[in-house]
Amino acid sequence: MTLESSETEFASRYEAFAAQGLLYPQREGSPLLEFSTGGRVLYLFDRSGPYAGRPGPARVVVHGLLDLPGTRVLSPEETATTRENLTVVGVSGVEGAGEVLDVTRRVWVVRARVPLVLAAFEPLPPVRPGDWVAFRTLPPLHGFLV
Repeated sequence: MTLESSETEFASRYEAFAAQGLLYPQREGSPLLEFSTGGRVLYLFDRSGPYAGRPGPARVVVHGLLDLPGTRVLSPEETATTRENLTVVGVSGVEGAGEVLDVTRRVWVVRARVPLVLAAFEPLPPVRPGDWVAFRTLPPLHGFLV
């Protein structure tokens, strides 16, 4: 199963959920974008091609593959006491908690300080927009410039 048919199609499908932030200059030959958003600096595997991003304000679809053992739906009691949070793990992974904004077959869009498009190759626990989840991603996060 594939999560995307092309980089352009994926970026277009999730453009409404692009994070706003600041793109830093990219090192020559580096496949990573340095993107500051939501009070965090994320290192994203550049899916838009070399030299597509220019330093400065940018909109980026931030996409991660979920680490399912570190991902769960929060109970109503947990939701009442949980705030959106996002922690960078390693060079290019994150963990956190947030509200589900959109759901498709194997993709959740979650707002956890920034909107994140989170997917899995295996079935995800059932959720609806408005539910809250805790999650962890596998590195690397991917970035699609829009």
